[in-house]
Amino acid sequence: MRSSRVPSRRSAVLAVSAALAAVLTTACSSGAPDRAPDRAPASHEVTLPPVHAGFDYQLGGAYPPPGGVGVVVRDHTAPAAPDVYNICYVNAFQTQPDAEGDWDTDLLLRDAAGEVVMDEDWGEALLDIGSAANRERIAEKVNGWIDTCAAKGYRAVEPDNYDSFTRAPDGLLDADDAKAFLSLLAAHAHAKGLAIGQKNTVELAGARAEVGLDFAVVEECGRYRECGGYLSAFGDHVVVIEYSAEGLRRACAGWGDRLGIVRRDLDVLPAGRSGHLRRTCAHP
Repeated sequence: MRSSRVPSRRSAVLAVSAALAAVLTTACSSGAPDRAPDRAPASHEVTLPPVHAGFDYQLGGAYPPPGGVGVVVRDHTAPAAPDVYNICYVNAFQTQPDAEGDWDTDLLLRDAAGEVVMDEDWGEALLDIGSAANRERIAEKVNGWIDTCAAKGYRAVEPDNYDSFTRAPDGLLDADDAKAFLSLLAAHAHAKGLAIGQKNTVELAGARAEVGLDFAVVEECGRYRECGGYLSAFGDHVVVIEYSAEGLRRACAGWGDRLGIVRRDLDVLPAGRSGHLRRTCAHP
């Protein structure tokens, strides 16, 4: 199982317009942007994660949620936790490490030399979402995982690597490809009664209604001063994971009275394992 993703590809992700960057900086520095309407899309009946609830991010292994936790993210291979709101993680835009063989070879993104394009930070192959036909085939597999989430009692799904287009060379993929693919997953999740969250990718937060997204799961928006950009799009329906003391301090100072925020160790290890770390705004 892969561990959580730290948004380390800043140069690609920050290749957005100066105007957008100015808006996000202003929102974060003010500490109080206008709230987006707390609206769920009208075309489906889903339950969104409770706002400002105790939050835990358990991708590295499931363990009993600590006291006061009301929202938990776990991998789709894990059981849902009892008596809390469960969000199901799926790696939607890339393969798992060393799992290219689980996919048809023509669905792996290839560069001009015919080599599979890799996310080198995580050893994951990018999936080729550059055509409608490919998006349909990839979505069929990912939607099977979403079906598993629903069958296990999860209430929502978190598809990771929405920003994979920023790692594709020579313009092989773009934001429109990513939005079109995630729209397929959103429609399927909603049909199964699951809410769907945007993972990171602040530059596309404004497209939430177009894509059909309900809330956001955000890594290190405190560290990178991006929290305001997500709140402008999703209101308080945002949960935050930080991986540093400074990131936690900044996120809590700006949004601790509005959002579920947790600091975890980089490997998001289960409780009881050496290296496990979990901190909150109340206990930094």
